[in-house]
Amino acid sequence: MTAPAITFAGSARFGAEPLFPPVTLEIGAGGWSCLLGPSGCGKSTILRLIAGLETGVSFDGRIAAGDGLPLAGRVAYMAQTDLLLPWLDVTGNVTLGARLRGQAPDRAAARALIARLGLEAHAGKRPAQLSGGQRQRVALARTLMEDRPVVLLDEPFSALDARLRAEMQELAAEHLAGRSVLLVTHDPGEAARLGERVFLLDEHGMREAPPPALPALRPADAPETLAFQARLLGALRGGV
Repeated sequence: MTAPAITFAGSARFGAEPLFPPVTLEIGAGGWSCLLGPSGCGKSTILRLIAGLETGVSFDGRIAAGDGLPLAGRVAYMAQTDLLLPWLDVTGNVTLGARLRGQAPDRAAARALIARLGLEAHAGKRPAQLSGGQRQRVALARTLMEDRPVVLLDEPFSALDARLRAEMQELAAEHLAGRSVLLVTHDPGEAARLGERVFLLDEHGMREAPPPALPALRPADAPETLAFQARLLGALRGGV
């Protein structure tokens, strides 16, 4: 499985209203790219456009994989909401992708992943019996089970407390090593830990914020990580 680089270049509008001006986003091959910006600036729309999903916008531009091959069939996508099927238990939701494709799910891999995410005691429960954080972990497990070279994550850790968020960042980094990952987040600390390339989007366009030389996954308390987090927060608040 080869994880390609991806180039997203273009603009989008709702009817006559612009959503974002012409921008260029380069997702590195086999690494984590992070996209930050205020609510409503088009981050989730960019994710859905790359995934080939319906967005309701008019897009003028191009989306291309660096290896020249189509992206269709090579993308796993995790939305902001968990989108769990209420009539399936945790195991059923985690293995849903294979079942929809008419394949036999790898139940051993699913059990191991469910246990790694701290959900082993809840494997037979349905979504209504789970907390918001547990549901989000199930959605993350379902995404990881897809084992695709390109992974698009829309705020996957937003419903988790600080301790569990850090653990899930580490787990995702471990399981998605070698994939081309685009993470949309509102959390500068998360981008400072995970991002090998970090982009900031607002109504004026997109710019890249070079991360520190420390390799991702960076220690949250490292001076370089904290300084980069502060720089990202300043940029989001209209600073440099």
